[in-house]
Amino acid sequence: MMRGSSDPAQKKRTITILCVLALFLVFLYAYYGSIFGSQSHGASALEYGRSLRKLGSSYLGGDDETDGKLDETLTKYGQEDGDDDITVKSFPVCDDRHSELIPCLDRNLIYQMRLKLDLSLMEHYERHCPPPERRYNCMIPPPIGYKVPIKWPQSRDEVWKANIPHTHLAHEKSDQNWMVEKGDKISFPGGGTHFHYGADKYIASIANMLNFTNNNLNNEGRLRTVFDVGCGVASFGGYLLSSDIITMSLAPNDVHQNQIQFALERGIPAYLGVLGTKRLPYPSRSFELAHCSRCRIDWLQRDGILLLELDRLLRPGGYFAYSSPEAYAHDEEDLKIWREMSALVERMCWRIAAKRNQTVIWQKPSTNDCYMEREPGTQPPLCRSDDDPDAIWGVPMEACISPYSDHDHKEKGSGLAPWPARLITPPPRLADFGYSNEMFEKDMELWRHRVENYWNLLSPKLEPNTLRNVMDMKAHMGSFAAALKDKDVWVMNVVPEDGPNTLKLIYDRGLIGSIHSCLFNIPPDL
Repeated sequence: MMRGSSDPAQKKRTITILCVLALFLVFLYAYYGSIFGSQSHGASALEYGRSLRKLGSSYLGGDDETDGKLDETLTKYGQEDGDDDITVKSFPVCDDRHSELIPCLDRNLIYQMRLKLDLSLMEHYERHCPPPERRYNCMIPPPIGYKVPIKWPQSRDEVWKANIPHTHLAHEKSDQNWMVEKGDKISFPGGGTHFHYGADKYIASIANMLNFTNNNLNNEGRLRTVFDVGCGVASFGGYLLSSDIITMSLAPNDVHQNQIQFALERGIPAYLGVLGTKRLPYPSRSFELAHCSRCRIDWLQRDGILLLELDRLLRPGGYFAYSSPEAYAHDEEDLKIWREMSALVERMCWRIAAKRNQTVIWQKPSTNDCYMEREPGTQPPLCRSDDDPDAIWGVPMEACISPYSDHDHKEKGSGLAPWPARLITPPPRLADFGYSNEMFEKDMELWRHRVENYWNLLSPKLEPNTLRNVMDMKAHMGSFAAALKDKDVWVMNVVPEDGPNTLKLIYDRGLIGSIHSCLFNIPPDL
């Protein structure tokens, strides 16, 4: 070996470690990170970084000596070798009124550009990204008075009011126990529109309806991933975490403003989105249970296309828990909706698994048998053979039923192991990518070692429970998130839309995530 040359493998490992350390710092910004206080318009990245260091020292363990070194590093940033003048590269800070700007979900932009959208189809709540000349090239400031967030698990039940200055929901939903304003905090008693007396009791009642052991909805590990549509402030998903169930809580940025930001401030997984005209950014057969509690969705519109999107997302034998006036009311209008909805789901081969008081739970079939036995011409039809149920980025919804693969049909189910064994068991859909079990196990072991090293490097500088919301920007098979299982964090696994759609492997491991394009902004609410 020539003198001065380096081992390529060692160099690659070093680059990987530096990249992931940078990733951790990004998430410190995302969850704790808008901890810079209010800044004037045009403040530089240099001052932003100094403010981060000063306010973050309470949990990053900084000292005066380290502060001096950081100041020196910041001062030298952008200075070329041999130059005496200091050139600081910086981005301006957006105007304070943009503290909650979500670039591709900006309703003001829709109005200004006069986009012709069908409001009845919720198109105005879907993604509409600005053209290049209207994009912001500045850093989003935190709200005035922003504080370091309350740590998990206390954050499930209370957050700083200054961090999400929207208190009208507390007044509007005060009789439903969504949230309560208490001094400088907002507390979350665990209630919802349908479960005023607490999500925990409501969850236990659903498990009881399904005859699950000990009224535990996880059904001995067989029910792991849940989709909650119209989730409000995500108390349903928040209370499922203690049962080893992870929920993708979905809500739009609507008249209730950004409810999802409340969920994320609480440390609960959530995503901004809507059942509109495009497929949701999740692969087929991702969830064991879908849930809708008073979500005000017209499930009968467009030949039942929204129910068919839920059908695409549910695993074989998956459940849809629906709590709504149509399920129990006796006035003529609600009865008409109930009859039509019952007829639709029957044609979709769903059956009623349980019905009690104000809640009905339907179950999707476990095989293709019922689909094959339907009369010719029955609506909705089966999807075309060339339709890919996992093609999801910007793909319009289809009013059709996605039949199961030959594997799932023969298995009479998904064939997934119960949680937590599911996390480390090679998923059946590995074969879709030509991956072997050995490749899966090597990837898992590689990331286990990496995460162990990252944690050892970071833990001396972090107080317990400092990290909560984490995002993996190129998740591949989800092994980074799997290696964090015993840490008190949750991971939003992002898979680029221009590569292999391995997101279904991530869901098959009992994790959650989304597909995304690197050409567009990821909503800061992730």
